[in-house]
Amino acid sequence: MTEQKQVVTRFAPSPTGYLHIGGGRTALFSWLYARRHNGKFLLRIEDTDRERSTEPAIEAIFEGLRWLGLDWDGEVTYQFARQARHREVAEELLRQGKAYHCYTSAQELEEMREKAKAEGRPIRYDGRWRDRDPSEAPAGVKPVIRFKSPNEGETIVRDHVMGDVRFANEQLDDLIIVRSDGTPTYNLSVVVDDHDMGVTHIIRGDDHLTNAGRQSQIYAAMGWDIPEFAHVPLIHGADGAKLSKRHGALGVDAYRDMGYLPEAMRNYLARLGWSHGDEEIFSTEQAIQWFDLEHIGRSPSRFDFVKLENLNGHYIRVTDDTRLADETIALMKHLGLWDDGSNFGSDFRAKLIAAMPGLKERAKTLLDIGKGAEFLRAKRPIPLDDNAQKLLNDEARALLRRLLATFETRQDWAAGEIEATVREFADTENLKLGKVAQPLRAAVTGSSVSPPIFDVLATLGREESLGRIRDQAA
Repeated sequence: MTEQKQVVTRFAPSPTGYLHIGGGRTALFSWLYARRHNGKFLLRIEDTDRERSTEPAIEAIFEGLRWLGLDWDGEVTYQFARQARHREVAEELLRQGKAYHCYTSAQELEEMREKAKAEGRPIRYDGRWRDRDPSEAPAGVKPVIRFKSPNEGETIVRDHVMGDVRFANEQLDDLIIVRSDGTPTYNLSVVVDDHDMGVTHIIRGDDHLTNAGRQSQIYAAMGWDIPEFAHVPLIHGADGAKLSKRHGALGVDAYRDMGYLPEAMRNYLARLGWSHGDEEIFSTEQAIQWFDLEHIGRSPSRFDFVKLENLNGHYIRVTDDTRLADETIALMKHLGLWDDGSNFGSDFRAKLIAAMPGLKERAKTLLDIGKGAEFLRAKRPIPLDDNAQKLLNDEARALLRRLLATFETRQDWAAGEIEATVREFADTENLKLGKVAQPLRAAVTGSSVSPPIFDVLATLGREESLGRIRDQAA
């Protein structure tokens, strides 16, 4: 009985920009699969494009993964630092006669392309140096190293998502594995790194499916085990078009800044192209328990902001009030929308926590909570929005003056007592409760929309509430 290998997955982004949402989903799928099987989830930075790879971009990838809650195992591997090892494998392929030096000039390659176009054939290298004696090489030309791809039969990629994908070998030309300047190319570097890192399962976008055919040939040539593949269809917009910035093709950090919770993003991304029956809302622990490769769909998934917002709203409603308050404060500060809260005193955080049950009820994002909590931060006399100004006409201000006189006789300022006082006042005035509550809300929050008004008054406290009413009743 053969010993089963430990599952090892990897996420291998190129640090040429932010961690985009598609990359975040790929990382999540790889992480979930590793965690389900008690395996390892490794991180490799493919930084061989030296002009475009930057330290800020690398840090953005780290931050995005940390925010999503995707922890990796062991040290980060940097591909550029392993170039000597990649060249070593290329030299081994040369020694075994499975690669060769190619001295074809740029002009000759252009002639090949033009001829293929004219004859309506796919553009492929014609293998002219494949079996040629290197002694015929032109003087002073630095050759590339090409992999000697099998030119008969077929290469089969056994894929957990796409099934068996077959490539006619005659359609896969001899790819360059080392450039003329000595730098290894992507397909060689990836194979060597995945082999050396012990990767058993490669989960990535289906735009790499053709690469899987080429890479499988290199694995076979070296006598290495070929990892299991799962090529995931790409994400499209809600309209079915290729995902763009208007659809949500943003960096993971942008979703953090829009006020989404990481657990909501994990739930949404897990459901984006993978399913477990009809389950829509599930915990990360459940996702780990359930995740498999066979239930990844073969069709592109559609990114839908409305669904994401609704899901995030659910997570906000079930999240601890103290955590929501702290995350809202941190986000609003990060975005430069709030100062340290000192304009409402040192007890601002406590008041925000107290107001949270009402604030989070209709909120879809942390930004909604922050916007809804502005009444806590406002300095007297508080600014009024257009709707509040319309509500506070002369009749309403006169009503507030009478209500203020009633409030000033009451010392108990709990929400229940405030509500009882307002209801009693409305009955005395022969008014429906809303006719009192709306101008009262406008006076103490500066808006026509707020959490439940009695909770708002209790959170603000007696003195602040009466002061705000007094300002508008004058």
